[in-house]
Amino acid sequence: QVQLVESGGGLVQTGGSLTLSCAASGRTFSINAMGWFRQAPEKEREFVAAVTWSGTRTYYSNSVKGRFTISRDNAKNTVYLQMNSLKPEDTAVYYCAADTRAGTSGFHLQYEYDHWGQGTQVTVSS
Repeated sequence: QVQLVESGGGLVQTGGSLTLSCAASGRTFSINAMGWFRQAPEKEREFVAAVTWSGTRTYYSNSVKGRFTISRDNAKNTVYLQMNSLKPEDTAVYYCAADTRAGTSGFHLQYEYDHWGQGTQVTVSS
C-alpha cells in the first residue's frame, strides 16, 4: 500500500502562486507515476498534471499548461505542483494520486491511479 498526504493548499488572490506537496509513504518503490487531479464544486474531478516516478516525463491539461509545473523529489518521496498565475477557475479540491499497477492506459485517466490522497483546498479569490 501507498499512503499519500497533500499539503500546501490555501487562499490566494488572482495572479498569485501556491505550491502543493504530496508526500508518499509505504511501498513507494512500486510507484510508476504520480498525478494531480482537482474537483470544483458541482463539477467532475479532472486531470491537472502527472509525472513519471523517474521524472523523465510530465503531462499537463491544456487549462494549466504554461502556468503549473509538476516535479518530484524521489529522495523525499514527494511530488510538488507549483501553481502560478492562478485564476478563480482554479478553485477546487486538489488530489494527489499514485499509480502502482503494471501497464499504462494514460496518466491523464483517473482509473490509472490506485492510491489517492485526502485532498487539499485551493481557493483563488477574484
